[in-house]
Amino acid sequence: MAYKTISYTALTIAIIGALNWGLIGIFGFNLVSVLFGEMTWLTRVVYILVGICGIYLITFFGQMNPSEQE
Repeated sequence: MAYKTISYTALTIAIIGALNWGLIGIFGFNLVSVLFGEMTWLTRVVYILVGICGIYLITFFGQMNPSEQE
């Protein structure tokens, strides 16, 4: 149960990070900086959490079974 919770939390945070990058790329609007300030400690924590979640989600590639994808 804890593994599933961690996985969903990591996925949610990574999606939020991806949406923020989409906003930056399309509109030049950084939602994290608007909400928490320009490179404050809280902004850095958010970016670090997104990065950690991305690294954690890389492990999902090792769990994928190529025969199940078809």
